[in-house]
Amino acid sequence: MATTPDDVHEWISFEDPDEQRTWEFDATYLRSHHTCIYGAGCQGVLDGPAAEMMQGCCSYGAHFVDDDDVQTVVRAFVRLDPSQMQFHAEAVAEGFLAPGEPGDDGERVTTTRLVDDACIFLNRPGFAGGPGCALHIGALAAGERPLDWKPNVCWQVPVRLEHHTDDHGHVTSRLREWKRRDWGPGGAEFHWWCTEAPEAFVGSEPVYLASRDEIVELVGQHIYDLMVTQLERPGWTPLPHPTVRR
Repeated sequence: MATTPDDVHEWISFEDPDEQRTWEFDATYLRSHHTCIYGAGCQGVLDGPAAEMMQGCCSYGAHFVDDDDVQTVVRAFVRLDPSQMQFHAEAVAEGFLAPGEPGDDGERVTTTRLVDDACIFLNRPGFAGGPGCALHIGALAAGERPLDWKPNVCWQVPVRLEHHTDDHGHVTSRLREWKRRDWGPGGAEFHWWCTEAPEAFVGSEPVYLASRDEIVELVGQHIYDLMVTQLERPGWTPLPHPTVRR
């Protein structure tokens, strides 16, 4: 007798009106009320519960995707006041980039430097400028979007955009939740991951509204609007997220 898979999601898909591309969106996740609970019960991504450390997913250096990504943080860093960044002096003295190590393809992987076993930009509990990402704190103080100050991976998680090109050059772009596997082999060692935790599905808005700026940055305004039209179709509600169903 066949059994129902545990992790069932519903998706929407449509063709890009302007290029040879198919868009796929995880409707189950985007319509869910998942939200970041940093500082409000997040247990972090270490191998045991560590809510009191308030590290979130900043326990490891942020991986930069390219030099433009690095330069975004360079421009942000020079605008940070030392009162906003606990390890500002260390970053000035030694830089905020870790020595690159070869990745799977042999290319050097560029990440943020670690200080006391977490990202150099992470302010620890008790710091007068406030715990959390110094770049996030600095952006809000400047009245700007944190996504314009932070490494790509830091503002995208827990949303992930993937692109696949077939043998004929047609691109399929898929927007979905970020899963453990997306962190590589180390993801399996996390004691806790937020899209698997019922306590993180408490947002006041569904993901597609709460993360509007991030999604528009990834897919563009026109595609976002087309996606919203489908997600808000009258009379249709996608399956609840598996974490909530369980």
